[in-house]
Amino acid sequence: MKNNQIRLVVLLGVIAILGIVSVQVFWLRKAYDIKERQFNETIHTALQNVAQNLADANGGNLGNEDIINQLSSDYFVVNINDNIDANTLEYYLTNEFDKFQIELDFEYAIYDCGNDEMVYGNYVKVEDRGSEEQTKELPTYDEFTYYFGVYLPTKSNFVINNLRLGLVFSLILLLAVVFFGYAIYVILQQKRLSELQTDFINNMTHEFKTPISSIALSSEALLKNKLVHEDQRLNNYARIIKEQAERLNGQVERVLQIASLQSNDLELNKEKLELKSLIESAIRSVQLNYEKLGGKVSFTGLDEDCMIDADKVHLTNIIYNLLDNSLKYNEQTPEVKIDLSKLNGKYVLSLEDNGIGIEEKYKKQIFDKFYRIPTGNVHNVKGFGLGLYYVKQVIDNHRWKIGIESEVGKGTRMEIEF
Repeated sequence: MKNNQIRLVVLLGVIAILGIVSVQVFWLRKAYDIKERQFNETIHTALQNVAQNLADANGGNLGNEDIINQLSSDYFVVNINDNIDANTLEYYLTNEFDKFQIELDFEYAIYDCGNDEMVYGNYVKVEDRGSEEQTKELPTYDEFTYYFGVYLPTKSNFVINNLRLGLVFSLILLLAVVFFGYAIYVILQQKRLSELQTDFINNMTHEFKTPISSIALSSEALLKNKLVHEDQRLNNYARIIKEQAERLNGQVERVLQIASLQSNDLELNKEKLELKSLIESAIRSVQLNYEKLGGKVSFTGLDEDCMIDADKVHLTNIIYNLLDNSLKYNEQTPEVKIDLSKLNGKYVLSLEDNGIGIEEKYKKQIFDKFYRIPTGNVHNVKGFGLGLYYVKQVIDNHRWKIGIESEVGKGTRMEIEF
């Protein structure tokens, strides 16, 4: 994914998350305000009844004016305009709170106009009405002459507890935001590591180009020398050096392409090719490596010309890679049987070796980029895990098919259907 696309995804994700969080906070705040307003109305009604009961007990009249004033979210004062008996007040407060299911601890106090302060505070708990606890000093209220104050210390907690469902969803949203942030962090870290990996591959392959060019020029000079040309053995070696230098240069180019390869983004230069001669040329180039170990590569082809549309460089590299793997992953004298057949109008190329084989659990991963199968006792295997990944990319882009059959200790059979 390109940098601009990643920035756009991150930006849109952040905007979406901020929008969701803002809406959630808005509605949670709205729900809290509604719950608090409803609760305040219930408190007002209960305190109004308490005041009416006190007035009736004293034979007085409350009048029509508003006698309840809320000084803060949890402190209410009630104007009685008459003397107040503390025991009677507590009795009516407890009854009314129970009747309206106001399950809150509360503290009350009565204003004494003689010394201008709140007196006789008592703390009343829900589970034990009437138990005494150290009270909070309640403030006076200048606009009323005879009044009592009620303080609800746990009111905010009570309202919040009634919003449990909303809080649960808010917690889920918070976890989603944290997960999103962590995911973005991991994505950016992986992208940075991928860029470092790509830069390393590019620098490494560019460094290979100069010595490869020198080898190619030297081999061409050898082939032009009369003494080398007259000696069949030296001529053959010089030709192999030239072919391998060209192949190595092609491999460097392939690695450079793979480093920046995106899905279905491999460029192909297709042309009409004769498949048998291409396979024979590849076998000649690797035959010497097999003969050094006492091995061999045998080829059985069709009697007819096998013409296909393919990219010559990429197709040659596929055959080289498969033959090279058969040689590297082998603990005995390497032998490869190559067969070219025709089935249902399609050419089928099979390569069967006597190598170490592949365990069933690794078969699905062998075509992954940079994946290398554990080789057991085979310690001389070198590479970057790009060979079979490259093979699969070329085959997929040509719309061919590849299959694999393998048994540990008996060898591997690769089959390509053109």
